Amino acid sequence: MNNLFADIPEELPEELCQVLSDQAGVRVERIVSSGQSSPEGFWYDQTEHEWVTVLRGEATLRFEDDRVLKLQAGDHVHIPARTKHRVEHTSSEEPTVWLAVFSPAESG
Repeated sequence: MNNLFADIPEELPEELCQVLSDQAGVRVERIVSSGQSSPEGFWYDQTEHEWVTVLRGEATLRFEDDRVLKLQAGDHVHIPARTKHRVEHTSSEEPTVWLAVFSPAESG
């Protein structure tokens, strides 16, 4: 058994991404941020659907259509494939622990 809050480094110069499970096209990742954000002008444009929740800390997501979501512990969002988005902010006061589930976009 593992714990999502265990083994978080004291200092994180870069975001920490760990694949927890990768089965039948569905990938689960633990992401730990500490003040990191997307580079200026960078947009995620993923070919997979993403469901993500903040377990600890806080973060701000911005979408290409100018929607802004401020996420705190317990908040979650589904991001459909090809929805351009970026991480505007993560807390530097305490690590932000995310749980992200990626699933295939339906083809057709």
